[in-house]
Amino acid sequence: MTEPQARAPCAALVLAAGRGTRFGSDKRKAVLADGQGLLASTLKQVQACFDPVYVVVRCDDDPQTLGINAQVHIVRAAQAADGMGASLAAGITALASIDAPAVAVLLGDMPWIAPRTFEHLLGHLAAERILLPCYQGRRGHPVIFGRHFWAALTRLHGDQGGRPVIEANPHACLVLDLDDPGILRDIDTPADIPPTSA
Repeated sequence: MTEPQARAPCAALVLAAGRGTRFGSDKRKAVLADGQGLLASTLKQVQACFDPVYVVVRCDDDPQTLGINAQVHIVRAAQAADGMGASLAAGITALASIDAPAVAVLLGDMPWIAPRTFEHLLGHLAAERILLPCYQGRRGHPVIFGRHFWAALTRLHGDQGGRPVIEANPHACLVLDLDDPGILRDIDTPADIPPTSA
């Protein structure tokens, strides 16, 4: 397959308003082997490849204790308890005024996505396209939604994330097979944190 030549600007939206109850405590603050918190580490990876970067948190969150730096835009999701769809809708609504052809939607507990994956996805952007990264037959993150689909994303609710928009627009979806297990790797329990960061 021919490598894409063009790179277009793209916003990033990191979803970090969930309770993560299986972890037993606030996993966003869990310290990785390199000394960084989980959410802070994810944001650092994302900021290296995307601008602007937005993060969705709960209304009562303290950005400083979560390790969110001043360059990241904060979105407080009043309906975060309703599920990932509600958080995604809040985030996309906050992005409405920016000038970007697409947004990469990521999860706050996935700091191991390779930079080359971001670069590859950025080369396939289009306002009328949804990009779905895939590793060994399994779809992962980030999912990149072209601006054409943002209005539909603002109407989401519940805990399905962007799946309803993906399923309603199969003609617009481009699946990209990648050699990056990091697109699937997240943290659900303390046992998922490796002794050394990858």
